[in-house]
Amino acid sequence: MTKTPIHIIGGGLAGSEAAWQAANRGVPVVLHEMRPRRETPAHKTDGLAELVCSNSFRSDDAANNAVGLLHEEMRRCNSLVMREGGKAAVPAGGALAVDRDIFSGGVTKALSDHPLITIERGEVAGLPPADWESVIIATGPLTSPALADAIRRLTGEDSLAFFDAIAPIIHRETIDMDVAWFQSRYDKGGGADYINCPMDEVQYYAFVDALLAAEKTEFKEWEKDTPYFEGCMPVEVMASRGPDTLSFGPMKPVGLTDPRTGKRPYAAVQLRQDNKLGTLYNMVGFQTKMKYADQTRVFKTIPGLENAAFARLGGLHRNTFINSPKLLDGRLRLKVQPRLRFAGQITGCEGYVESAAVGIMAGRFAAAEILGQYMETPPATTALGAMLNHITGGADAETFQPMNINFGLFPPLSGKPQKKERKPEMSARALRDIDAWLDAQKKEAA
Repeated sequence: MTKTPIHIIGGGLAGSEAAWQAANRGVPVVLHEMRPRRETPAHKTDGLAELVCSNSFRSDDAANNAVGLLHEEMRRCNSLVMREGGKAAVPAGGALAVDRDIFSGGVTKALSDHPLITIERGEVAGLPPADWESVIIATGPLTSPALADAIRRLTGEDSLAFFDAIAPIIHRETIDMDVAWFQSRYDKGGGADYINCPMDEVQYYAFVDALLAAEKTEFKEWEKDTPYFEGCMPVEVMASRGPDTLSFGPMKPVGLTDPRTGKRPYAAVQLRQDNKLGTLYNMVGFQTKMKYADQTRVFKTIPGLENAAFARLGGLHRNTFINSPKLLDGRLRLKVQPRLRFAGQITGCEGYVESAAVGIMAGRFAAAEILGQYMETPPATTALGAMLNHITGGADAETFQPMNINFGLFPPLSGKPQKKERKPEMSARALRDIDAWLDAQKKEAA
């Protein structure tokens, strides 16, 4: 019997993961990606799962960090994003960072080669056709205006939005290593996974002044009241909150020792490897909305970057997400039209791995529905379940904002464990529960 296909709109991390999960359960998938027929303000290629902001998937510590725990749960779910991320990994201390091109190329090839996945290029300009019985909308923060307007009309809700800023990328050979040095904070990971550019007190405050004086991108009238997401704040916006803000944020010098002086610098700019070859480095935490000429001028005042050549300057794009706690049910279906599911950043999760994780769940839910199988939602004690619970009802719909995975979303442990044992115990509980959830799915499918 021919199975009903799942139509997935959007070939980013969430859409790619949803397609992979559903197809590996024997359900045909049509993956719709509008690039290169229609471009976005941030993407540069037509590759699936292109990374447009940072190249980091953040901490890979499954025992002590909620993001690292999510990594491990995703790996146990046969995640395509985590598989290809591992293949494309570059040094990043205790984090998982990837070569963007290798990562996107691996995801694109895997999906293109899958016999049950058809990739169609072109925009879905409005609500999906009525004869598409199962749809996952995974269009991310750069949803096309026509589709966003159609969703708004259908739900009766105004979409919320925020700006997401992109950090510059620098050619490694143009960084002055007589000034800069390799070191991870507190020598974590390989101990030397970041390039550090030091500043003394005078240099730091002069740099802050230059950031504040630089010419910024002008917002359109309809964009002016759009809030930023705190986790991806432009560096000059952070600086405007007070002259010392950056020295306690992305430029904090803790855990670093300048080998030229043997002392901790007053402040430091860190750069993280951005590609496998180690020829490109991105400025960590330096998302910006400065105009290109001022970016070049201001960032070249950083010690060690006086002769920097930029492979990509920073930028700014507008993100759109729906009020998921109000609009979606516990299996990511739109309450007013359940044939439509949502996945990824458009649901209000924040971060690469969080987006892909919601794609895992959406793909599995949709496939189970078509196959006539019952699938429980993942337990709230797991990273997957905690995130799903937050975006589909755990958050306050009146104040809903994008959220990264964190242990504050998990139910508390029974008893009163010691503080240093709390995160490892929550992680151990999560992995036991995610294994049980996956085992139940195998039994249902047998």
